[in-house]
Amino acid sequence: MTTSPAAAERPAAALTASTFLDIHHATVQAFTQDAVGDADTDREKARRLFAAVRDQIRYDPYTVSDKPDHYRASHVIESGRGYCVPKAVVLTAAFRAANIPARLGFADVRNHLQTDALRELMGTDVFVYHGYSHVYIEGRWLKATPAFNIELCTRFGVPPIDFTGDRDALFHAHAADGSAHMEYVHERGVYNDLPLEEILAGLRHAYGPLIFSGRPAPSDAFRA
Repeated sequence: MTTSPAAAERPAAALTASTFLDIHHATVQAFTQDAVGDADTDREKARRLFAAVRDQIRYDPYTVSDKPDHYRASHVIESGRGYCVPKAVVLTAAFRAANIPARLGFADVRNHLQTDALRELMGTDVFVYHGYSHVYIEGRWLKATPAFNIELCTRFGVPPIDFTGDRDALFHAHAADGSAHMEYVHERGVYNDLPLEEILAGLRHAYGPLIFSGRPAPSDAFRA
């Protein structure tokens, strides 16, 4: 049996399991299968997986942790919440579980709608190592960030991010009222596995140890 050119180009390193991308775990498998349903193309599978991670894993910026177990895809799915990095881990793991090559990407972003409470905790409106998924569909690498669930986007007037499987899906530069929202200020690179120690070191350097305090999220945590 011969391999098609498209199949031969699929990057094998972006399909493997790891400690954090535990794609064979029953929780990850069930989440992926439920989201994919009867989809029969990589583009449609990716679109459904993105929507599932975006909306079923609630965004919570106060869940930043220095515990490695908290970054496993299976743990994040079971907890039902996480900030951008764990949510990107879940999406990347789900892509791989659906046999779609995917990697983890990171960038520093400035949040112009940050709350005063989180600004005081962090000392800045720049979020280092914002996580997104870098997915390979029909011969192209695309970026997709599933961080903000649609319910909270609607509540706070920020357009929800949709992923169609044929173009990047990144944070919007402006909110619905035209005010500044997210600004990408620095790319950190793309990785086949989660560089957790690098990320934790970056968070400690940028914000100090209080970033791991695990404070309860206020009612307007979405804007943080």
